[in-house]
Amino acid sequence: MSAAHPTRPAPRRGTLRIYLGAAPGVGKTYAMLSEAHRRAERGTDVVVGFLQHHGRTRTERLCDGLEQVPRRTYTHRGAVLGEMDTAAVLARRPAVAVVDELAHTNAPGSPHEKRWQDVEDLLAAGIDVISTVNIQHLESLGDAVESITGVRQRETVPDEVVRRADQIELVDMSPQALRRRMAHGNIYAPDKIDAALSNYFRPGNLTALRELALLWTADRADEYLQQYREEHRIRSTWRARERIVVGLTGGPEGHTLIRRAARMAAKGSGSEILAVHVARSDGLTAASPKELAVQRTLVEDLGGTYHHVIGDDIPQALLEFARGVNATQIVLGSSRRKAWQYVFGPGVGAGVARDSGPDLDAHIVTHEHVAKGRGLPGARGARLGRARIGAGWLTGLLGPCLLTLLLTSLEPDLGLANDVLLFLLVTVVSALIGGLLPALASAATGSLLLNYFFTPPVHTWTISSPRNLVAIVVFVAIAIAVASVVDLAARRTHQAARLRAESEILSVLAGSVLRGEDSLDALLERVRETFAMDSVALLEREHEHAGWSCAGSVGGAGSGEPPARPEDGEVDMPVGDRMMLVLRGRALPAEDRRVLAAFAAQAARVLDRQRLLDEAERARELAEGNRIRTALLAAVSHDLRTPLAAIKAAVSSLRSDDVEWSEEDEADLLEAIEEGADRLDQLVGNLLDMSRLQTGTVTPLIREIGLDEVVPKALSGVPAGSAGLDIAQSLPMVAVDPGLLERAVANIVENAVKYSPDGSPVLVRASALGERVEVRVTDRGPGVPDSAKDRIFEPFQRHGDAPRGAGVGLGLAVARGFAEAMGGTLEAEDTPGGGMTMVLTLRAAAPPRADHAAVRPPPGRSAASAAP
Repeated sequence: MSAAHPTRPAPRRGTLRIYLGAAPGVGKTYAMLSEAHRRAERGTDVVVGFLQHHGRTRTERLCDGLEQVPRRTYTHRGAVLGEMDTAAVLARRPAVAVVDELAHTNAPGSPHEKRWQDVEDLLAAGIDVISTVNIQHLESLGDAVESITGVRQRETVPDEVVRRADQIELVDMSPQALRRRMAHGNIYAPDKIDAALSNYFRPGNLTALRELALLWTADRADEYLQQYREEHRIRSTWRARERIVVGLTGGPEGHTLIRRAARMAAKGSGSEILAVHVARSDGLTAASPKELAVQRTLVEDLGGTYHHVIGDDIPQALLEFARGVNATQIVLGSSRRKAWQYVFGPGVGAGVARDSGPDLDAHIVTHEHVAKGRGLPGARGARLGRARIGAGWLTGLLGPCLLTLLLTSLEPDLGLANDVLLFLLVTVVSALIGGLLPALASAATGSLLLNYFFTPPVHTWTISSPRNLVAIVVFVAIAIAVASVVDLAARRTHQAARLRAESEILSVLAGSVLRGEDSLDALLERVRETFAMDSVALLEREHEHAGWSCAGSVGGAGSGEPPARPEDGEVDMPVGDRMMLVLRGRALPAEDRRVLAAFAAQAARVLDRQRLLDEAERARELAEGNRIRTALLAAVSHDLRTPLAAIKAAVSSLRSDDVEWSEEDEADLLEAIEEGADRLDQLVGNLLDMSRLQTGTVTPLIREIGLDEVVPKALSGVPAGSAGLDIAQSLPMVAVDPGLLERAVANIVENAVKYSPDGSPVLVRASALGERVEVRVTDRGPGVPDSAKDRIFEPFQRHGDAPRGAGVGLGLAVARGFAEAMGGTLEAEDTPGGGMTMVLTLRAAAPPRADHAAVRPPPGRSAASAAP
């Protein structure tokens, strides 16, 4: 019998601390190493798994005293790359590992593609990790960073990886201080400072990146706070950030409330505005859809958010929403009800103010519509709720009893006529509150009590006088008539309110049809809000027996996915034989389906309009292609003939038997033929390239290559001495299509040489900045005004008074097209002192590394011959 082995407990997961940099050079690596020294001084076993100091002296000196795990080297395309040896760090098993550059892409052949995946292995083994990442490397901010800096970050880390970190510390620095650090040479080498300051490290770029970092960190702190409050079940408001909730009824006072909340939010930095409309759960919402749509746009224009919630108890729903979002203030408008209407309740504002408590400030804002009326409560389009029906029954049954007790306790006898009028008043009140049935119950109860307690002989069910019998019968008849009239009036008011709401909705729909404003998602969202549904989907199918596909859907975040089939929803509205509008959430009454049918028809029209617009866009692209081809034929009629005429003239001269040509003359004629052929080849090449770009058939074959292998070839077509080249061998390799890059650079250089004055060569130089490499072609020509900088990249454009023989105006257009096809950019800048600088930005195959210097051999030498 063998003994059972005890199960080993799973190792604890390590903690992750991230230093988040607002921009390169703010000091996140320095802060990370300082934290490592602090822990080491406390006796913690700390090792450096990977560190990239980028040649910064102060950062390099801070590595002293810390154990560093040797890197593991990989050979890729002749280059030796050093990466973190994750296996060695795991075997060493330190308490804390320092790992720089979390978003880094590992060399081919590494166990993982990304460094953050290596960090996950360390954390799973119970090793604490301290790491760094810049804000521009977060995956969700890629588009925002590209729009700010003009550069797409290729090395990114998923936001969720950073969000899961146990600690995130923002490392920030003002743009002015960071630019001073750059100018002092504390970040990049001297030869890269000017390019960096004039491009990535512009004050506007740094300010925008700083704001992104602050906002992202603030959102993460808010997530921590919400998580803590949920774990500890804290319902009271913590005033960590001002959040202002605006309660909207759909009335005209909403604009005043939103603007007042915006002014309150402007007084505190980081304040948020959250507008919320509470709709009842029965049928069409009572508010005007048109007003709510306008107010929603106003809220979003002011930087706030709009929310739609369902609740029959409006004050309680508002307070639950405000506490759920940790709001600190709630803004409501003074009631539009008239004074006598307060008998039906204190109103939403009073209820919110009463129950808000000390942690939520309630602001009641006056406006010009105060006390101007808003109709009878409950008759604005919503049916009588359960609370009102219950109150009606209570009034109808207990009211006569309490009145009887009051009248019998009085000494003087008021007389049967007065008693009948008082009981009739109770019946009318119960009809106003609860409708017909409670009023009938009140009439029946009142007649019995009148007979027993107030009709002689009292305390008996008999009636001695015929006049008293007539009085009681008349009372019952009047009570029934009054109850019927009141109930009929309430029903008519309800129907009128519903018809008014329907007419407003249909009016908004008709306006959107005429203006063509609504997108499909916006229309479906309006359907969901109007009918208080969880989700809405527009389904379609090709034929009657085919399966359904979703053309558009909204909602479903908290209640599952939107319906994918008609049977998945509670309500469906067919649109012809091939479309169906499906709603999930609750069943709709029959009268609501009229408006729903209008929505369904509009949704089908919007979908058809979107598809027609797509077809129109494709037709526009075809028309543009035809226009380009027409312009092409018109533009090349002269430019192709010029080199052909020169070639024909030279050939005819050589074949002529009338003239004896010397060897020098023959050489000149042959040279003219060669130049014309080259010119013709270039023109035809540009025309073909432009045609490929217009038709979208350019498919770049991206591979890693050095600029010093491509750019010199591009300069072979210009006269000797007209262009200078300055490309360092230490530059990182670029991920490009070599053929497209050569053609792009050749066109840029030829254009620069064309406009450069005699004796002023064009300068071609390259530099690395982060994850990009820039090729700058500088000339000292006349330059181009800012208003024309974008126009020079359009096809068939020649600047100034360039002669027709100078080309068809396709060189820069083709160059930009090739650059964008390879994931780069081409922009024009002014040259200091006069002239034009073309900036060609390319993606670096790997970030520049100090230990990679001299790894790539010079052109013409193999990797083997370059080794010692």
